[in-house]
Amino acid sequence: MDRYISQHVKIDLTSKIVLLTGARQCGKTTLAKQLYNQYDYYNYDLSEDRQALQKKSWDRQKPLIIFDELHKMKDWKRWLKGIYDTAGIPPALLVTGSAKLNTYRKVGDSLAGRYFQYRLHPIDLKEARQYWQGGNADDAFDRLYHCSGFPEPFLKDSQDYYKRWRRSHLDIILRQDLIDLYAIRDIQAIENLVLLLKDRVGSCVSYANLARELERDANTIKRWLLLLENLYILFRVTPYHKKIARSLLKEPKFYFYDIAQVDNDHKGARLENLLAAALLKELHWIEDTTGSQTGLHYLRTKDGKELDFLVTINNIPTHLIEAKWSDAQPATGFAHFQPLFPTAKKIQLVKELKRETTYPNGLEVRSIVKWLSDINLSV
Repeated sequence: MDRYISQHVKIDLTSKIVLLTGARQCGKTTLAKQLYNQYDYYNYDLSEDRQALQKKSWDRQKPLIIFDELHKMKDWKRWLKGIYDTAGIPPALLVTGSAKLNTYRKVGDSLAGRYFQYRLHPIDLKEARQYWQGGNADDAFDRLYHCSGFPEPFLKDSQDYYKRWRRSHLDIILRQDLIDLYAIRDIQAIENLVLLLKDRVGSCVSYANLARELERDANTIKRWLLLLENLYILFRVTPYHKKIARSLLKEPKFYFYDIAQVDNDHKGARLENLLAAALLKELHWIEDTTGSQTGLHYLRTKDGKELDFLVTINNIPTHLIEAKWSDAQPATGFAHFQPLFPTAKKIQLVKELKRETTYPNGLEVRSIVKWLSDINLSV
């Protein structure tokens, strides 16, 4: 299947270096190799490719040069800047990696003005509807819900296959990438942290509580969580507190890029994770293609009034969103927060919904499958 950012990447490659990041096995290398019929591909994890990169010996007659995991090279940005400033484009230069761009920024700003970035996410309902010809929206939802949106298990459509794939996928990240990139040795404790977070999806996370359970200090827990974010295992959703009296200020929620990591017995939490991943993907798409600034937050006061998500675009709240498995009765949080965000769209998304409805105050109760199949957060 084609991917949702392929054509945008191809256009930008004609004038800029493109940095393509995303979780392991979400399809970065496959996407890169589908852009042109001919290319040269180098993976920094392979010793022979490292030698070729040191010598800068590739076929410059090829239209595309792909550098995979190049961020593991010392001073890689300076090295890449030299190539771009000396030889320019063509050939097109595409850098892929399974670590976040904010990891790259720590190296410096030597590539400033020379690149565009894209963040590739796993498949969601919108992408499946547009690019996958294997079934309708309900079929795609079932695959996502049970087998995740990572292309390999999604296309296999087998829960047993997914469970086997999941074990090796997470093991590679924790036991290879954490050691290679960050020299982390306390892998067992980080594995336990991931297990604890699976039971806390959709809930506010206390660093102090996690620290007590893992017998570590809170600063260590914060550092580990940041590493898991940098490696695209988790993403955080922070509380929105502007103009909200008695709002929570610090405690984030954490969700998984691999939505099926959440226990199937907690179907509401897994549904919320699926929605969070789709919202984040759409917001990253808006940022990477338009340059807009976006944010994904949740709303909660100290006395328990809450809504699952608030979306902002260019610092303007645009959507208030609640996820429910089967409850079509409007969540009480809308009544509390609506006056604070009068121009934001108010949407309750329900999996098992008999009839879509709207209310005089603008609240919409919609099928989550239908809504995510056509998600559009642009304003």
